[in-house]
Amino acid sequence: MKITCRIATLLFICIAVLFTHSVNAQSDLVEADFLLDRLEQQEHRIRELESRLQGGVGPYYFASDADATGQSDLASLQEIVEKQSSAIEELKSALKGTVASGHSKSRMKVVGRVHADYWGFPGNDPAIDALEGGPGGPQNRLNFRRMRFGVRGKLPANMEYRIEMEFAGGNNSEFRDAWLGWNDLPVFHTLLLGNQKRPYGLDHLNSSRYNVFIERPFVIESFNQDARRLGVCAYGLSRDKGWNWRYGVYNMRLMQDEGNYTNDDLQLEVAGRLARTFWYDECADGRGYGHWAISGTSAYPDENTFGDNGSTGPDAAESRFRHRPEARTATRWLDTGIIEGATDYQMVGAEGVLNFGPVQFVGEYQNLWLNRAAGFGKQVHLHGGYVYASYFLTGEHVPWSRKSGTLGRVKPFEDFFLVNTCDGCIGNGWGAWQIAGRYSYADFNDEGILGGIGESFTLGLNWHWSAYSRMQFNWIHGRIDENGQTRAPAVLTGDYDIIGCRFMVDF
Repeated sequence: MKITCRIATLLFICIAVLFTHSVNAQSDLVEADFLLDRLEQQEHRIRELESRLQGGVGPYYFASDADATGQSDLASLQEIVEKQSSAIEELKSALKGTVASGHSKSRMKVVGRVHADYWGFPGNDPAIDALEGGPGGPQNRLNFRRMRFGVRGKLPANMEYRIEMEFAGGNNSEFRDAWLGWNDLPVFHTLLLGNQKRPYGLDHLNSSRYNVFIERPFVIESFNQDARRLGVCAYGLSRDKGWNWRYGVYNMRLMQDEGNYTNDDLQLEVAGRLARTFWYDECADGRGYGHWAISGTSAYPDENTFGDNGSTGPDAAESRFRHRPEARTATRWLDTGIIEGATDYQMVGAEGVLNFGPVQFVGEYQNLWLNRAAGFGKQVHLHGGYVYASYFLTGEHVPWSRKSGTLGRVKPFEDFFLVNTCDGCIGNGWGAWQIAGRYSYADFNDEGILGGIGESFTLGLNWHWSAYSRMQFNWIHGRIDENGQTRAPAVLTGDYDIIGCRFMVDF
């Protein structure tokens, strides 16, 4: 009788918790229908067990085993209740960050990130001072690299949307991702229309929230400055998740700070990426994987803007390739200047990733061939790449997204914390620690173009406080050779050292 009362009480508490949670979900979360279905299934399972207990079925039938059976039944019920409670907590976690939209048929989630940086320049040659614009040379700086806030969500019946604003520019706010799209389409799978990343360069397709180093390599940023352009792009994934692809048509102009594009020439480009996850260790929850991809673009800038009429207006930037020294500086130390007479260019890139538990190896190489109108010179060939290796001292691994073919969010085995405990001691967790080294190279000198040749070695240390926050430290030793395009008539060559530190969170 005592056991029966205990069972009834436990059932009542369990059902009351489930009911209370379902009511709260209906009032506070936009995914309440899905949650209620799950909770009803769990409630049904508990009722089935109650029926079995009262009817004395199965192995509990013999009266002589009544006491032992009751204890066993109670233990089984308690185990189920614990599992259901765990499932409910997982559902709660999955729905965190979901907010009410402007109408009941929309689901919306708030997203954002804050990246605060320090950059120091302990030593460099005089030529680097000239590249930075004067005898003062590179100056130490504190800045917000990114301060983004936005929303994304879903609409009936198969639409989605996202808009994200960048506030790190102070008074000059800009947008980043700004698109609408459709899912589960025939042929196209997912189709997005709006400002989105062009599909080349793994290090650019990776989110800045997950990249191993503070800034992206020379060639990746130079060939795909700020990555996002206005366009329409299709995203696909094979049934076995072994292949993923994206391809689309874009306007070449970087318009996120202007909001519009005005020209009688659309300056279109066609770009795509085909990626293969050829190995993924399911048994180890993705701690081992291998990936390769090829990507490229064929782009057609406005020839008249770049040469025939001598214009160097804003659209001329589409025939210019440049980057800072993989750190934040006032000027770009690799810079082709405006390549006049550019009619079109083609870029082809290859990338690969191998991950063995805490160890990861990544590499990319990109080649760009730019054609010029008659009288402006021969075809120009620009190229470069990088390789890096990283290792988790604490044993974690960098997750992999087979859906997008990009790096995922690192989850420390234990978060970093430091708190006082009730017994007067200090409790702590040390997070995840990762070290990494990268070599980067770019050659922007060819056929009269003297954008410079860049080499750099970067050592990195990442301290992951949680899955959503970390600190990064980079030390960079680099060299710029024969930059004669932006500081003509001088041809500048020099070495430099840079240290950088970033504190970052995302939500």
